[in-house]
Amino acid sequence: MRSLPDFHPRHRSGVIEFPVHHMRGGTSTGLVLWEPYLPPQQDLREELLRHLMGVPQTGAQPGNRQITGLGRGPATSNKVFIADVELHAGQLRLVSTLAQLASEHGNIDWSVNCGNMSSALQLWGIDMGLLATEGCGQQEVSIRNTNTGVITTSRMTLSDDGRYATTAIPGVRGEFPAVDLFLHDPVGAKTGKLLPTGSVQDVVAGYTVSCVDVAVPMVIADAAQFGKTAQEPIRELEADTAFMQAIRTVWVAAGLRMGLLRRDGGLMTQDELARSETIPKFCIIGAPQAGGNLAARYFTPQTGHASLAVSGGCCLAAATLIPGTVAQTIARHVAPVAEKYGDVQVGIENPAGILDTTIVARKVDGQIGIASAAYRRSTQILLRGHVPLYQASQQLQAWFREST
Repeated sequence: MRSLPDFHPRHRSGVIEFPVHHMRGGTSTGLVLWEPYLPPQQDLREELLRHLMGVPQTGAQPGNRQITGLGRGPATSNKVFIADVELHAGQLRLVSTLAQLASEHGNIDWSVNCGNMSSALQLWGIDMGLLATEGCGQQEVSIRNTNTGVITTSRMTLSDDGRYATTAIPGVRGEFPAVDLFLHDPVGAKTGKLLPTGSVQDVVAGYTVSCVDVAVPMVIADAAQFGKTAQEPIRELEADTAFMQAIRTVWVAAGLRMGLLRRDGGLMTQDELARSETIPKFCIIGAPQAGGNLAARYFTPQTGHASLAVSGGCCLAAATLIPGTVAQTIARHVAPVAEKYGDVQVGIENPAGILDTTIVARKVDGQIGIASAAYRRSTQILLRGHVPLYQASQQLQAWFREST
C-alpha cells in the first residue's frame, strides 16, 4: 500500500504539520485521517482532533466559532473519520472510526457512525492510493465501522475516460461524484434489537413514540403531539424553547428505556443522555405534502438537521414497514412487504427535499425482517493538505518527534 507522495506528518519551523483530507460526504463535512499517522494513545489522539477542528481542549466555550480549526459549528460539520484498510476474505476493505465533536466543548463522542460522511470514504481511499480502481464501471469496497460494527458497501462508477458518475442530492447544489451505500444487517446497530423497548409504541413523558434501532437508535414522534406539522423550518423549531425542552425530556427518558450504552459498555445515565450529541436521534413526523411517503424534521439530537441524516433516514424508512409504529401509521402509500426479501422504496420529505431510501425487507407471520438499507449520496474533496498544530502540547510534540 502507498499513500500520496509527501502526504505525511512533518515539521516546519518547529511546528508539527498534520496531513488531512477535508471532505464533504452527503450533507455533512469533516476530516478523514489515515490511522497510521495518529498517536495510539487516546488522550493524544483526542488532543490532535481538537486542534484540527478548533474546539476547546478542556471545559466549555459557549459561542465558539471554531476560527482556529476546520470545524464549522453544527454537529453535521464537526465529524472526523479515522480510516485505514484491512484484508478480509482476500479483499481489501476500509475500516472507519468516527469521532463526533461539538463546537462549544472538548468532549468527543465515539459511539456512532455517520451515514453521510461514510460516503466520502471510498473517494478518500482512492485518492490516498490505498484502493485501486479496476478499469471503468462499478467500483465497490466494503467498509467496517468500528463504532457500531455495521458493514457497509460503497459503490462508485467510473466512465471510460476515468471520470466519476455524478448525481445531485437534496441539500447540495450541483452534481458531484455519486456514491451508493448499502448498510448490511443494520438492525440493532447500538442495542441489538429492532425495537429496543420491546414495544412498537411507548408513552414517554406523556408523548407516544416509537423507539427503533436500524443503523442508529431513534425516537420517532407524531409532530401533532407538539403542535407541529413536520413542515416547519428547522430554525423555527430550534427557536421554540418550549418545544426543544419537550423533545429533550422525551429523548432522555426514551434513551433510558432503550438501554443505550456508552462506548465502555456502561449504561448511559440521564445526565449523559441530556448532554449527548449523537444518541438517540429524534424526529417528528407528519403527513407528506410534496410527493414523499411522509415528512420529517430530524434532530441529532441537540440540534436540528438541515436535511436528514441518511442513517436516520434509513431507520425512519424501516420504521414505516413495522406494523403499529408511529411511522407506519402516518406514512402514506408505502408498498406492502412481501414474504420474500425485496426492495421497498420510501421517500422522506425533509427541509432540503426528498431522501430516497431502499429497504430490503420481508414479512413473515406479521414479523418484519430487514436485510439491508441503501441510499445515494454525493461526495467531494474540499481540500487536501497539512494543518500546522501551533498549540500542540509537549507530549504530542514529543510523540511526533519520535515517530517521524
